[in-house]
Amino acid sequence: MAKLFDEITDELQRFIVNQHIFFVATAPLSSLGHVNLSPKGLDSFRILSPRQVAYLDLTGSGNETSAHLQENGRITFMFCAFQDAPCILRLYGHGYVVLPDSPQWEELYPLFCPIPGMRQIIVADIERVQTSCGTGVPLYEYQGQRDALLNWAVKKGEQGIREYQQLKNRVSIDGLLTPLAKGWNG
Repeated sequence: MAKLFDEITDELQRFIVNQHIFFVATAPLSSLGHVNLSPKGLDSFRILSPRQVAYLDLTGSGNETSAHLQENGRITFMFCAFQDAPCILRLYGHGYVVLPDSPQWEELYPLFCPIPGMRQIIVADIERVQTSCGTGVPLYEYQGQRDALLNWAVKKGEQGIREYQQLKNRVSIDGLLTPLAKGWNG
């Protein structure tokens, strides 16, 4: 049964901190556009307040979240218990992108452990907090984080990452521009 909360409670914060993976969903306004759903990990999520969260976004093959947030701001986070008691937690809100040349970067970036290949910080103001049972989610045993993305980023180096971002992260698969297309180039 779904349960609504006005904000991220202390109990829900503990649940979030204990998860090794979270999912981020965004979508363009166009009904012909693609919904994006991405898994995230690597200790990249932070709770800024009971109604605001952020995560350190790493360079990837696309930049859909950034493009969608720039167009309409809608974002949903999902945390799902794969161990212990079943629970699904969704955080619904509106988000925005903070690039490394933004003044807000200096405030937010120190909250995260340095991760090679960082691209931007996604910040979201949370408007709805909802849990559901999660009894249909299978149990999985956590074995650890993968290091392939980190190794790739280290091998590319900072300049190689910036070049990759300019090549692959400026436009969404639906043709929407990302904040990277509008100015920041490292």
